[in-house]
Amino acid sequence: MNEVKKIINIIMFVTGTVLVILSVFSLAFCVEIPFVPTIFEIFAANIVIVLGLFLRGRFEIRNIILEYLVDISYIIAVLVVFGLIFNWYHAIPIWLLIAMAFVVYTFVMIFTVSKLKKDVEELNELLHKHQEKKSGTAS
Repeated sequence: MNEVKKIINIIMFVTGTVLVILSVFSLAFCVEIPFVPTIFEIFAANIVIVLGLFLRGRFEIRNIILEYLVDISYIIAVLVVFGLIFNWYHAIPIWLLIAMAFVVYTFVMIFTVSKLKKDVEELNELLHKHQEKKSGTAS
């Protein structure tokens, strides 16, 4: 159940991030996007992306650069396919879609690494307290 909750949280986080970045890109590059159907299309694409990355995460890739390249290639492939299926290219050029994929992936990776760092700090603090308590009772 915990894994399902984690996947749902990631999907919602990524979808929200994509919608914000899509809005910024549409303003910056004067691109009109019909938002209502696009939101659900992006949501579906994010479900496919997050589930695919979750499954990919079960297989260890020892080279971190290769891991990032596999992840971003998968994301771009999903976005290109969804772009073809839902005809996104009439509203947004493919290069902009790929650029958005890089921006979102970078943002998510920074967020993930910072959260992981925070979790490690909390665990180290708990471990330190446990060791102090243990050495205090041993005296």
